[in-house]
Amino acid sequence: MEINILILSAGTRNKVVQAFRKEIANNGNVIATDCSNIGPAIYDADKAAIVPRIDDPKYIDKILDICKKEKINGVFSLIDPELSLLAKNADRFTAIGTTPIVPSYELCETSLDKYKMYEMLIKLGIPTAKCYLSIEDFLNAREEGDIDFPVFVKPRRGSASININKVESMEMLTALFHDYDDLMIQEYMRGQEYGADVYIDLISEKCTSIFLKKKIKMRAGETDKSVSVINENIFKQIIYFVETIGYTGIVDIDLFHDEENDIWYLSEVNPRFGGGYPHAYECGVNVPRQIIRNLKGDENPIRIGDYREGVYMMKYNEICVMPEERLLR
Repeated sequence: MEINILILSAGTRNKVVQAFRKEIANNGNVIATDCSNIGPAIYDADKAAIVPRIDDPKYIDKILDICKKEKINGVFSLIDPELSLLAKNADRFTAIGTTPIVPSYELCETSLDKYKMYEMLIKLGIPTAKCYLSIEDFLNAREEGDIDFPVFVKPRRGSASININKVESMEMLTALFHDYDDLMIQEYMRGQEYGADVYIDLISEKCTSIFLKKKIKMRAGETDKSVSVINENIFKQIIYFVETIGYTGIVDIDLFHDEENDIWYLSEVNPRFGGGYPHAYECGVNVPRQIIRNLKGDENPIRIGDYREGVYMMKYNEICVMPEERLLR
């Protein structure tokens, strides 16, 4: 059975495109889109298309046209703002035989809204950083001794670590809330940061794989250097979280580990491929293969933590050089 995959907003995520092409081989096509013809990842796909920006009223119609023309079996996006858009139009995709690889609209919105995610984690009893929506709430908690500077101030809805600031004084806190809207204050986490690449089967809705990595260096919100880690306790916590909430497909989770008290804090959840996923893939945690298997109608076996510990990832720059006449129009 041939499988055709559509990767939206491919941008610079060449490794994800390459992984899907390798797994599909000669049994289908990988089609990639971007709103720019100098997004390098589209040139690693079998086919590519330049599409409008995601806020264009005709955007979804254009994507649906591509799905019909290319007989797309599964579609997913690599950017946060597009996830809710895909989920909101899920019925339109399934009606033409295309599976949107994204959880429900409500879950996409909760994942994008950091305060909503905080409320959900508190409700489930999962440790997470304290969050406040106003300076007044923060000051009240500070008086009670629940929190103090430094803190993180970040957009309530945001991604790629844009406009995230470590704040150490009332003056800076007041200035940020004066200059920007819809901010939140988050407890400064002092533990070691980790990332987890998680897959929840589209058919069984069971968590089938988890790859845990210790983050050594970050750049522009993405993992630049990391090392693979195995920890059964956090695996159990992640399985409980994703299956209880009802995630399906690929989920990227950020965590902090308080080593002194051995507490794992869940920080952020993004229902898409994370920037550090190539580390998992090279260690044998093959999410593209699991997606392809699901699209063929087969469940995946559960292989939690089935990889070697102590394997390092080190990102480095590559370039794509192309004459103007070969650029897509």
